[in-house]
Amino acid sequence: LQNTVWYTFTMKLIFLDTETTGNESKDRLCQLAYKEAGDGEKFSELFKPPLPIAIESSAVCHITNKMVADKPAFVDSPHFASVKKLLEDDNVVTIAHNAKFDLGMLEREGIVPSQHICTLRVARYLDRDGVIPRYNLQYLRYYLGIEIEATAHDALGDVMVLEEIFARLLKKITEEVGGNEDDALKKMIEVSSLPSLINVITFGKYNGRKVADLANEDPGYLNWLLTEKRKSDSDEEDWIFTLEKYLKK
Repeated sequence: LQNTVWYTFTMKLIFLDTETTGNESKDRLCQLAYKEAGDGEKFSELFKPPLPIAIESSAVCHITNKMVADKPAFVDSPHFASVKKLLEDDNVVTIAHNAKFDLGMLEREGIVPSQHICTLRVARYLDRDGVIPRYNLQYLRYYLGIEIEATAHDALGDVMVLEEIFARLLKKITEEVGGNEDDALKKMIEVSSLPSLINVITFGKYNGRKVADLANEDPGYLNWLLTEKRKSDSDEEDWIFTLEKYLKK
């Protein structure tokens, strides 16, 4: 898709990613990046979070506590008001991969985007036969053959990949709804608002196995997993929805 496609929409599309101190409910953002669709505005800044960046997080995003020591907190930065105004605009759609995580980080800073699209949930929705082994951003980047110069796990680099993945998903959704891109956008927003069904386990002793098969072969394992997901400090809405469905809870 050419960049000009983005300007046919009646709403502004903002692709967004955060890097954070960790992935638990207490964690906060230390980098925010976004770009407007096509050749629009780009933004990327580091911020000093109110708690230390975990080593595990630094190992992924390569942002250290020393790098943010002299940075302002996001809410105290000169960028906060403009970012809040942009993302809370009713004419703006915020697009992120595993959006609940990024939106949760923004909410802790006092920003609640007016509407959003989660490319992870849309990808799962389109993969009805469960042929894609994993749905994380970088896996989809190479699975879909996206050739782009972008640094993985840097917020702006991930945003560049995100926009390309969105373009592929948009094309498929547009075909499904009869060729109207605004209708496709509305469908993506609808899909993103609902928990998504996870087809394949990507960890542990059943790595690579379909959840539907395990519901018959080892429901005890799935019941154990459901208990663990319900206790988790991370957002596990999609897993809980999936396991309850297959276990008929």
